[in-house]
Amino acid sequence: MTSMNIDSEQTIDEGLYSRQLYVLGHEAMKKMSVAHVLVVGLKGLGVEIAKNVVLAGVKSVTLWDPAPAEITDLSAQFYLTEQDIGQPRAKVTQPKLAELNQYVPVHLLEGELTEDALKKYKVVVVTEMPFSKQLAISKICHANNIHFISTEVRGLFGRIFNDFGSQFEIIDTTGEEPLHGMIASISQEKEGIVTCLDEVRHGLEDGDFVSFKEIQGMTELNDTAPHKIKVFGPYSFSIGDTSSFSDYKNGGLFTQVKMPKYVDFKSFEESLTKPEFLISDYAKFDRPMQLHLAFQALSKFVEKNGRYPKPRNEQDAAEVFEETKALVSTVDEKPELDEKLIKELAYQSYGELAPMVAVFGGLAAQEVLKSVSGKFSPIHQCMYFDALEALPTTVPLSEELCAPSGSRYDGQIAVFGKAFQEKIANTKEFLVGAGAIGCEMLKNWAMMGLGTGPNGHVTITDMDTIEKSNLNRQFLFRAGDVGKLKSECASTAVSKMNPELKGKITIHQDRVGPETENVYDDAFFEALDGVTNALDNVEARKYMDRRCVYYRKPLLESGTLGTKGNTQVIIPFLTESYSSSQDPPEKSIPICTLKNFPNAIEHTIQWARDLFEGYFKQPADNVNLYLTQPNFVEATLKQGGTSKDTIETVYNCLTTDKPESFADCVAWARLKFEDLFSNNIRQLLFNFPPDAVTSTGQLFWSGPKRAPSPLVFDKNNRTHLDFIIDAANLHAFNYGIQGKTDDAYFLKELENVIVPEFKPKEGVKIQVQENETVDNDSGNDSLDDVIARLPAPASVGNFRLQPAEFEKDDDSNHHIDFITAASNLRALNYGITIADRHKTKFIAGKIIPAIATTTAMVTGLVCLELYKIIDCQHDFAQYEKNLERHEKDLARYKNGFVNLALPFFGFSEPIGAPQMEYNGNKFTLWSRFDIDRNMTLQEFIDYFKNEHNLEVTMVSSGVSMLYSFFMNKKKAAERLAMPLSEIVESVSKKPIPPHVRYVIFEICVNDAEDEDVDVPYVRVNIRQ
Repeated sequence: MTSMNIDSEQTIDEGLYSRQLYVLGHEAMKKMSVAHVLVVGLKGLGVEIAKNVVLAGVKSVTLWDPAPAEITDLSAQFYLTEQDIGQPRAKVTQPKLAELNQYVPVHLLEGELTEDALKKYKVVVVTEMPFSKQLAISKICHANNIHFISTEVRGLFGRIFNDFGSQFEIIDTTGEEPLHGMIASISQEKEGIVTCLDEVRHGLEDGDFVSFKEIQGMTELNDTAPHKIKVFGPYSFSIGDTSSFSDYKNGGLFTQVKMPKYVDFKSFEESLTKPEFLISDYAKFDRPMQLHLAFQALSKFVEKNGRYPKPRNEQDAAEVFEETKALVSTVDEKPELDEKLIKELAYQSYGELAPMVAVFGGLAAQEVLKSVSGKFSPIHQCMYFDALEALPTTVPLSEELCAPSGSRYDGQIAVFGKAFQEKIANTKEFLVGAGAIGCEMLKNWAMMGLGTGPNGHVTITDMDTIEKSNLNRQFLFRAGDVGKLKSECASTAVSKMNPELKGKITIHQDRVGPETENVYDDAFFEALDGVTNALDNVEARKYMDRRCVYYRKPLLESGTLGTKGNTQVIIPFLTESYSSSQDPPEKSIPICTLKNFPNAIEHTIQWARDLFEGYFKQPADNVNLYLTQPNFVEATLKQGGTSKDTIETVYNCLTTDKPESFADCVAWARLKFEDLFSNNIRQLLFNFPPDAVTSTGQLFWSGPKRAPSPLVFDKNNRTHLDFIIDAANLHAFNYGIQGKTDDAYFLKELENVIVPEFKPKEGVKIQVQENETVDNDSGNDSLDDVIARLPAPASVGNFRLQPAEFEKDDDSNHHIDFITAASNLRALNYGITIADRHKTKFIAGKIIPAIATTTAMVTGLVCLELYKIIDCQHDFAQYEKNLERHEKDLARYKNGFVNLALPFFGFSEPIGAPQMEYNGNKFTLWSRFDIDRNMTLQEFIDYFKNEHNLEVTMVSSGVSMLYSFFMNKKKAAERLAMPLSEIVESVSKKPIPPHVRYVIFEICVNDAEDEDVDVPYVRVNIRQ
């Protein structure tokens, strides 16, 4: 276990919390690890909050809820079973929550919530309690600087309130990496202006603070207290009076400094009359105040009647509305009440929906973490949210149909009715991925009863096995599951949560892609009602998107990145697809910067990552190819470019660099240190001395170019020695030699290493510009000489090298350790601030930051869209017949973007599928021509002429060109008489697989005006 010491008593298991650490940081985790949290109320919302907080790693979580479990609790409380009915909710839930995280004890609080009891906690979260009792608790919390959070969900409505006391300190409002940049100039005046280098946008805002270093000339700014800035433009900002400073000469870096922010919170009581709202959906700007009063009115109804309003009961709803009207006078900004909205809250208040619980459970848990860590901006102070668009439109809703009947789904039936519950149960859904989002999705589906009906089913696929780092956010898994298949363990876990799923889940371990289309074939997709992606890579998402467009199935897409999350709903014939838009490509680092002119730690880490591949992976692969493939040399020569380097490397690996013992590996590592961090730097400075100037008279080492300095090896320097240890062990691994890690051994062996004297060479070319080609012959021998001296494969017998396949999560394999040491040594060469192993692992491993709170919220939002899809799935075929925009239908769906750190919530209707046209016929990316028999090519061409007035000029299938108007007439005549399937097999020289029923054709056509026009693709049934 790699642990991080945070104080004398506490350590954090980096293996478990690795991805979360990249979200919260060490300081926030340190504060969390000493915080005690009390969760009041253990229905669905309370247990969801507790689950996320336990996973996050606070000091302890205590539960309070003496009420007995009821059958309706099973609609959203995933740790209760029918056998638990009648037992105290907290008592039953505690042992299951305690299994989630071995570092977080989960306790029960007995007795009343007295002041003495509450004083033991840093934060108190209340989920199930009338407002009058919450007010009493909140007063105790406010007086004792205990952070208080009140939250609840009622059907498709939810609310949250925060009180973190006065002068609450926020150490980082956004969680974004501090901005930094290089300086081109600083003016010497009353309002000193800093201009950024090469017109790179600084990204700063008025009121931000920056610090400076490495400025030449105006040294008074270096390493001093942060300066408050005023933005003058995207490339410049002012820092105040610089008139008395020295003249600016050259260079310098600025770095944004995150300054603490202090916020005052009103008490719960004061906020009831003077609320401050965070808007969750700007399309519903008028609702927060109405719901603020309506929730109070609902609480009064419960206290008066001892129950929530009956589902869809008009008399109860009218009473809640009248009580809401009476409360209007208690607030300064008096809203105009929407009677339908208020009554809808009353109608649904008995219900508890798993997706809404997931949304507010993730949201509230993140607020808990903010309250104890000071990391990110808390909600200030109230937020109200509703998802009324999810109410069904295709089934009736009445008091009779929504009344409780002793079903585990009564909480959902209260909102959607019995008929819609049957629709949910008889849905067939395909979940692609059973990781973090997949686990949360399956939990929600189990509570919803998705696929549990006689015609329903759930299919899961995930080829991955469970790793330790998964346990921090993939809550269906336990430590004993490490190494097992995710899909299998997830299926078992949710079947225990809802036994009705037993026998209704099919699990696969197949990657989705062209190679598994015999598994996920026409029959498989045609039987589905929809697909939900829970994937972590873009290529797989695009593939599933193409399959859903082809089979015309709705697709639910989502993803998270730390505290950020997004959801997208793709509806056949209605919306654009996932692939219709994409993020811009990731900005790459120029090769010349990596090779010779790094100026940031990201550059040196990428250089070290490439070095790892170039030393311990690629050479071993090439050697093994040479020893096993007779034509390796010939194939390499055809590649040109670096072919000589490749063949020389193979020769060196089999001769000069081949170690006989581990001592040889140490010597090899020592010489590599000298080459990389001394000799190469000395050669660079020989070509471009520190005082070199360009043809324009400007200093060569200026702007982004930092003049390096060679390192002198010091065996007593920890970073120097770490490089030798890690490089030697990796070299030994390649050759199957047992490694060593004892410092004393290395210190002794290093004394025996003779390091040749280095003298810079004349005539060596160094790449300065990105598009510049540099060719330095790597040796005196000709390529033919090198090839001639290669050992014959037969002469080395069964000898093979072991390539080091990069693995970031194995702390014993030296991979990240080597990259960290190499990167930091290069950073020292160039005067760049070094990075610790944690940051290096994050960048080199391209780790996606993740935290359970965001995952929970995003999956909740996805499942709210799933309700809408289940309601409207029979309408999709109608959209094909009428491609009008269906604005009303489109507006019902919501794509979402959230950032829990800010916090920010953005919702928009999906973008409609773009429409095209031919011969007056409109079509979209969902459209196609369907031909139900395997006709000849001539019949195919005639069909489009006669039926669609289109002249076919070209026909292709995949990469095979089958016909064109300029084709040889004899060949064209032969093909015109052949069935389409035979032409495909003849041209592609491959048989059509037996599982393929349809073949796709793309056609180029001319319309009635003899103009070339775009048309949909063609699908031909070749196996009627």
